[in-house]
Amino acid sequence: MNDFKNIWNLINSDHPEQSLNQISSHLEKITKNKGVQHSYNILLKLEVVLGLRKPRVALYDNALHFIGGAQKYGCTIANALKDVCDVTLISHRKISLEQLKDWYGMDLSPCQIKVIEIPFFEERTERTDTFDAGEADLKGENPFHAVSKESGEHDIFINNCMLEMVYPLSNVSEFVCHFPERERSRFFHVDQYTHIICNSQYTGEWIKRKWDLEPDEVFYPPVEMMPSTDEVNKEKMVLSVSRFELSGKKQQLEMVRIFEKMLKKYPQQTKGWHLVIAGGSVDDNPYLERVRMASKALPAKKIELKVNLSLEEIKELYQRARIFWHLAGLEQIDPERAEHFGMTTVEAMQNKCVPVVYRGGGQKEIIKDQKSGLFFDTKEELMDRTHELMGSPSRLETLAQTAFEESKSYTKQHFQHKVTTHFDQILKEYGSV
Repeated sequence: MNDFKNIWNLINSDHPEQSLNQISSHLEKITKNKGVQHSYNILLKLEVVLGLRKPRVALYDNALHFIGGAQKYGCTIANALKDVCDVTLISHRKISLEQLKDWYGMDLSPCQIKVIEIPFFEERTERTDTFDAGEADLKGENPFHAVSKESGEHDIFINNCMLEMVYPLSNVSEFVCHFPERERSRFFHVDQYTHIICNSQYTGEWIKRKWDLEPDEVFYPPVEMMPSTDEVNKEKMVLSVSRFELSGKKQQLEMVRIFEKMLKKYPQQTKGWHLVIAGGSVDDNPYLERVRMASKALPAKKIELKVNLSLEEIKELYQRARIFWHLAGLEQIDPERAEHFGMTTVEAMQNKCVPVVYRGGGQKEIIKDQKSGLFFDTKEELMDRTHELMGSPSRLETLAQTAFEESKSYTKQHFQHKVTTHFDQILKEYGSV
């Protein structure tokens, strides 16, 4: 920021009247050579350095209107910064701070929400609440210019939805990557960000492979699902908590089919057990309807679908369940379809609910096989592992206790400490000359 230092030196000159003319002339030259945004960024930084206002932070998430782990990740970053910065949450659909509080249990009332509509998606014949950014590669212009433009109104821009097509214009920019879904394209701008943050070592490795970029930080997601009391009544419940993706990525349909096979294969051992599949969903979700139809083939009360529950309702399910299933990545060759970290797996562990999960993705960073949970590689192994636990209450108890102890490494406090340390350094440097 040599241009900034030059302006700063002029401001602190012993001849203020001459300095005003020099500052004006200098800014005109900067604007001519480097553009209006560069000059504007100098003025933004000056306002902060002079103590005229707090730093302005924008956190962008194109799926903010859906309940999800990545969105909780972003909201927790906003929560950590809300007292020292003016934070604006950017979305493409209307969402209220009250709704975010209901979903994630955070008071974000000091923050603002700004909705930016993207004409490219709004003008489609069938308007939906989901965005496939890959469609933009087929058109002539980058449809996310509006978000880029907004980023230039803030001191710090945080791209929380790993959308590599948004060019950052702010003085400081943070690209939060939950997984590099697409290859480099003509609208690839991740290499223009100040820092790259990822949610797991698994994601970090794929950032290197796909984009040939090195992440600056690994922030494991915040997981805050510890029970408020030790007095919980566990049931013979197998639980899954994942969003009902339109793509079926979380494989809830397979869960229904596998549980149905277990009921037939192990009629005595599964007696009294039932499967609960919970998760968020958009309206008119054809995949959810397929899961619903498949579940009706099971005997009564053997399976329950719980859609768009509140935080308190999700907590209650975790406290009642004994076994947790996660199938993302099973029989898939695309690394993106594996679980990138596994927030719901940790939530289960925090409630002494034993995870039985696919051996892949970020899950391998969370669980110690046979100690804090069980891995499986095939559907048959999933059935066998689950069957073993159903028939061994003592082993369930031992695994559950170890899982609980290890889950303490992924609390909201750990995450906020990492975030605060990272941004304290950024704000310290930004607020100095």
